[in-house]
Amino acid sequence: MTVISHKRTQEKPASTGSGGFLLVLALAGFLAAAWLLFQGIMTGESGGDEGVVALYVIAAAATILASILVLSGLYSLQQNESAAITLFGNYKGTDKKPGLRWVVPWYSRKKISLRVRNVTSQTLKVNDKKGNPIEIAAVVVWRVVDTAQAVFDVDNYETFVNIQIETSLREITSHFAYDHGEEAEPTLRADGVKVGEMLAARLQERVAIAGLAVDEARLSHLAYAPEIASSMLRRQQAEAVLEARAKIVHGAVSMVESALQQLSERDIVTLDDERKAAMVSNLLVVLCADREAQPVVNAGSLY
Repeated sequence: MTVISHKRTQEKPASTGSGGFLLVLALAGFLAAAWLLFQGIMTGESGGDEGVVALYVIAAAATILASILVLSGLYSLQQNESAAITLFGNYKGTDKKPGLRWVVPWYSRKKISLRVRNVTSQTLKVNDKKGNPIEIAAVVVWRVVDTAQAVFDVDNYETFVNIQIETSLREITSHFAYDHGEEAEPTLRADGVKVGEMLAARLQERVAIAGLAVDEARLSHLAYAPEIASSMLRRQQAEAVLEARAKIVHGAVSMVESALQQLSERDIVTLDDERKAAMVSNLLVVLCADREAQPVVNAGSLY
């Protein structure tokens, strides 16, 4: 089996120059062409030699053509912007110097922004590690670092990024449960920062071929799919009630233990085991009940 390796394009600086002087030169050329044309007209009206008039006209036309060629080679670049220079499809280099620039007019220029960009993925419906359908989306911060690879190694680097974000997000989601992971393993809900870091690392591996860098990735939307959202909400409510009950019981037992200990230490009342059991029962009912307890006054003996 033969493996075909893709030859990656390497960015290199282009041979370009500053365009300020050439702009002034082109404007001076137009003025010179106007003067030559004026001199030709004046020579013709004064009955001068037709050959001299023709030379004036030809010189004016040549000067105008040269000025137009100079102007057609001018282009401007802003900060964090570059231009990929090509000649009949052959890559000649990248110009990253801001300002008015000039290159040979028959060279093509393709401008590429090097600024940091944000992209929010579409909300995807995927299955988590436990097979539960969830909705998830991410925000990715990325930028172009190699213009040659971005332009020549992929068809459209912006579309390429969007597709790789969706692919990486689906892959990462399948390795985590939405919540309640096994043996304290990270989950999508509780460990969003870690999931975002893994997503950024996986995405960087995928987009490196296009000369792109991923600066940050984080989850922007996370929820159960509508078909199971109500069931999962009831489960979360039940778990919350159980946790609250557990804390209430733990606190009530501590309070009862403290009450019995203080009664015994202060010798307020002497209780046998049966009376202690009755007191513990009554205190737990009062402390753990959902409603207010109704007091019962005991006017006689327990026996």
